Amino acid sequence: MEVDLDQLQHLVRKRGDEIEKSVAGTGYLTKTVIGVATYLLDNEGNLDLLTAKQRVTFEKFLAPLLQSPRHPQQVQR
Repeated sequence: MEVDLDQLQHLVRKRGDEIEKSVAGTGYLTKTVIGVATYLLDNEGNLDLLTAKQRVTFEKFLAPLLQSPRHPQQVQR
């Protein structure tokens, strides 16, 4: 999977509430998921650099949110 860095940045900056909702009740921390996203942004989206735990976090939380459509009120114009 190729990571769209613009979409990932938008997810972290503008859709943080969606990250919080997806993490709620899972035992994961929101800041952990945001940390993985930030790490990917800093490393040009290179998934090969993620540890096994970071990869699970990406696949469990970030990938589904990146594939979900944005809500109309959250799209910047």
